[in-house]
Amino acid sequence: MPGREGAKVREARRIVVKVGTKIICGNKGRLDLPHMESLAQEMAALWREGFEVILVSSGAIGAGVGRLGLSRKPRTIPEKQAAAAVGQGVLMQRYETLFTPCGVIVAQVLLTRDDITNRERYLNARHTLQTLLGFRAVPIVNENDTVAVEEIRFGDNDTLAALVACLADADLLVLLTDLDGYYTADPHKNKGAQLIPEIHAITPEIEAAAGGCGSALATGGMGTKLAAAKIAMQAGIPLVIANGMKEGTLTAVLKGERRGTIFVPLEERMQARKLWIAFGSPVQGRLIVDAGAAGALLKKGKSLLPTGVVGVEGSFAVGNVVSIVDPSAQEIARGISNYDAQALKMIKGHNSREIKEILGYHDYDEVVHRDNLTLISHNDS
Repeated sequence: MPGREGAKVREARRIVVKVGTKIICGNKGRLDLPHMESLAQEMAALWREGFEVILVSSGAIGAGVGRLGLSRKPRTIPEKQAAAAVGQGVLMQRYETLFTPCGVIVAQVLLTRDDITNRERYLNARHTLQTLLGFRAVPIVNENDTVAVEEIRFGDNDTLAALVACLADADLLVLLTDLDGYYTADPHKNKGAQLIPEIHAITPEIEAAAGGCGSALATGGMGTKLAAAKIAMQAGIPLVIANGMKEGTLTAVLKGERRGTIFVPLEERMQARKLWIAFGSPVQGRLIVDAGAAGALLKKGKSLLPTGVVGVEGSFAVGNVVSIVDPSAQEIARGISNYDAQALKMIKGHNSREIKEILGYHDYDEVVHRDNLTLISHNDS
């Protein structure tokens, strides 16, 4: 992997590695123990070299399907939760068995989206991961499928892995899959599909190349990996998609060898709080701003004032995260609103000094202060 991108990967010391269900379980729902052992030994060798490793592992539901003898993937939330409850224990027992002879302590970390969207729980999860790494343990992260319902699910471990990389201030995120990387089309369906070695911008053509789910037991596909790449690129974290079915892939990636596809991140790394605003907290509403306000946010680093707001959509409270869009409806930022939706509908378009006269109170001059605002880069210029 030549050039600046390869150097950044070779310099990585704290890495998040995500392995998918197909890597862990194949298509039948039974744990592939020889392959798991090979991966564990490779990660343990990296750990001995001084790398800090976080493993985001799929496979709990798949392992539960195998242990329960089910003939199909669970369809309902209770069925998935039951399979996960069985499979999570099986999965962790195997990892403990595989890592212990290598001298590596593993720690189970189960997360739901609530652990990311709630600021206090986000910080708790962040501190836990940082402390485990300080103890030289390897956190093994998965979604807490046993208790998660639709509203608080990540839905796929690619997104979870990207958010964990943000949580942990990782230097690199590697998604191990059963393909050699990101292709111009689905290589299973199109023999002419070509591997893309580097992606600097997520264009409509790149998005169109994303395929669907890869196996009956998996919940992700290239579409979810692309969503993870958007988060990682914005966060300043390189992301590599590579073939985890081939032995030695992870080690080769960290040596800077050309393996898979690298998504090249933005130069500047986003601050932890800004990351949480952009990706951790759910968007509760939308503010439409005029061209002048959009320019002030994007080019001058200004706060958003009520005079620049021309439209308010959704129902949100003070302290909720809102999306900020320009006159063409393109999202340019996200931020924490100082006023609720009803108040903003009354003061939009007005000068800050008129707020008290309109509302009867004046808590802030700004609708969104620049310290609570994150610009959204589209990386396509």
